[in-house]
Amino acid sequence: MSQVAPHNPPFVTLQNVTADLVAAIETPNAAGIAAAIGRLISAGDLPVGTRLPTVRELARALEVSPTTVSEAWRTLASVGAIEARGRNGTYVRQVPGPGTAQRYRRVTEGPGRFALDLSTGTPDPALLPDLGPVIARVSRHDLTSSYLDRPVLPDLEDRLRDRWPFPPGSLTVVDGAMDAIDRVAREVVRLGDRVVVEHPTFPPVVDLLEQLGAEVVGVGLDDEGPVVAELEGALALDPSVVFLQPRAQNPTGIAISERRAKALAGLLAPGRAIIVEDDHAGDVASSPLVSLGRWLPERTVHVRSFSKSHGPDLRLAAVGGAADVIDAATTRRLLGPGWSSRILQAVLVALLDDPTAIAAIDAAREAYAARRARFATAMAAHDLSVGGCDGINQWVPVPDERAAVVTLAAQGVGVAPGQPFRVRPDADHLRITTGLVAGGAAALDALADQVADAARSADGAWTNRRR
Repeated sequence: MSQVAPHNPPFVTLQNVTADLVAAIETPNAAGIAAAIGRLISAGDLPVGTRLPTVRELARALEVSPTTVSEAWRTLASVGAIEARGRNGTYVRQVPGPGTAQRYRRVTEGPGRFALDLSTGTPDPALLPDLGPVIARVSRHDLTSSYLDRPVLPDLEDRLRDRWPFPPGSLTVVDGAMDAIDRVAREVVRLGDRVVVEHPTFPPVVDLLEQLGAEVVGVGLDDEGPVVAELEGALALDPSVVFLQPRAQNPTGIAISERRAKALAGLLAPGRAIIVEDDHAGDVASSPLVSLGRWLPERTVHVRSFSKSHGPDLRLAAVGGAADVIDAATTRRLLGPGWSSRILQAVLVALLDDPTAIAAIDAAREAYAARRARFATAMAAHDLSVGGCDGINQWVPVPDERAAVVTLAAQGVGVAPGQPFRVRPDADHLRITTGLVAGGAAALDALADQVADAARSADGAWTNRRR
């Protein structure tokens, strides 16, 4: 990393910096202080090498506890925005540093230890199409003639454009949905930006945004998608990006209706925010796909994953929409892997055309929908309402998720706690991947009995603690 001078830039005094910080900080708590300073750094108003006031000096100016400012300093340091140099003071740093996947680790720390592991969010291997015959055909093809070949096979691009929910300005293929979201986010999210996500949402998205130094704003969901009034309030904060899951929302299974999508697009139209849509369920989703790109094509980036439908190890997702964003991400990728395996792309083309594979995916879609419906019906018999209408996961309310997770684990059933999925405090839930439950109605009814018993046990434990 390049060295910076251990003093403020010309004409910038420590008193001026303190006054600027006080003026910019709208919410004087730790998160608000960190976000405001992050925005000043991104905008260039706090240049690299600027010396910041001490914790006590800023706390006194803001009339808050030094502990509050210290926590904000730790947040900024964790994303590499500032660095402490002991007695020499604290300075604005050159570049952000790496972060950690704290939320995602809390979801994935248990898999592999249960007789029935429903914590993973992965598709049922028995419902995936057979890759063997397709791979045997494709393996005889020579697909790469140059490192400078187009990143997407022409045959695959033709098929993707035919099935895209709106005419994409640009289109490419990357290594899965999270790879797509990561590459897009690094192009459109700056340190200190406010970014809107659904509440609850997929934990790695929040991990990524926090690593980039963004301030995450959660918007609640109802049966038709993001709540209009909550999005309207979030847009008043001038976010740079809005992340949405148009169907099979993870963890809730909610799908955005056409009526709601049109209303959301109307709210977003006057602003600047880029819309990033993660259609992670793809071809095994049972709800129709409604994209905001239908109304805002030049500001929408749509991600279509083939992991849950055609196989996680294909590691393929398509990204299409706003040309400036996708072209920037594609160009940046030339400095890294360059492209996704053209052999795997050819396998996907063959799968998209193969009648046997198409029939297998149709059967998987029906099986997932049937499993979801049966589990929801069985839970309703226990007076527990499970919302959502699509996908392989279900969001189950419980009085105490920690107690319920432990109770189910003792019976050999792994489920994911709800806390990592929540963007803000809310009621306790479990995320259960019912798409993995084979064995028909009897197995799903038995699972519902176990979950209901765990919820009741958790309720008792919670009540006793309150006493």
